[in-house]
Amino acid sequence: MRIARFTTGEDPQYGVVTGDLDEFGQPDEDAVIVALAGDPLYVGVKLLDTEHQLSDVRLLAPVLPRSKVVGIGRNYAAHAAEMGNDVPSEPLMFLKPNTSVVGPGDPIFYPPQTQNLHFEGELAVVIGRICRDVPPEQATDVIHGYTIANDVTARDLQKGDVQFTRAKGFDSFCPLGPWIETDLDPQHFAEGVRVQTHLNGDLKQDGSTADLIFDIPTLVSYVSSVMTLLPGDVILTGTPEGVGPMEVGDEVEISIAGLGTLTNKVAQR
Repeated sequence: MRIARFTTGEDPQYGVVTGDLDEFGQPDEDAVIVALAGDPLYVGVKLLDTEHQLSDVRLLAPVLPRSKVVGIGRNYAAHAAEMGNDVPSEPLMFLKPNTSVVGPGDPIFYPPQTQNLHFEGELAVVIGRICRDVPPEQATDVIHGYTIANDVTARDLQKGDVQFTRAKGFDSFCPLGPWIETDLDPQHFAEGVRVQTHLNGDLKQDGSTADLIFDIPTLVSYVSSVMTLLPGDVILTGTPEGVGPMEVGDEVEISIAGLGTLTNKVAQR
């Protein structure tokens, strides 16, 4: 089930997207979105009689994290190597504020404090229930679904500050979307799902979730051993190699097989 958050020009709503995806992760022209009675994280999936053509609505970030976005750094060996870092012996966690979240089509704002703004295409896990100390074998019980993320990073600030808060915490530095896919299992990603990032149509990242150093059950277990996870919290699982700079006016497309495509343009802040 693909759960989206959308607007027709009025208050945001939730809905279920129907229709097939093409090879580029785009829905077919007949795709519709059936409205839901409320946020399915809290009221469940209650379909209404209202539906819209998907092309007639504006998609928003499919989830608004109530408390936090947890990032995982250097979770692909090739990415760690390209950044001149060793592979971590345990998951490397950092936090992005929930104010960094934007949706598909929203601008990524290039702040004046940086001269080296990077894209990082990633698979994102959306938590579905309050949890703590989750055993890896029970991770699926607390996962609501999966979406696509761009862990936007001011690379020069990251290097200068050493810790990641400022470099990854600006408003608009966490695009999410286009929807949440609820019917996937972590094993699906362990077997390998393609993660691709295009910049202005040119392929920059082409990785596979099979190369994750720490798999999704391990990440959910590790993060929840440190902090309580709440419904709507998001875990970013790391980015493949090929990260690079973006400039004002650039368009970034991140595609994950089975999930779709997240597209955003860079604008001057």
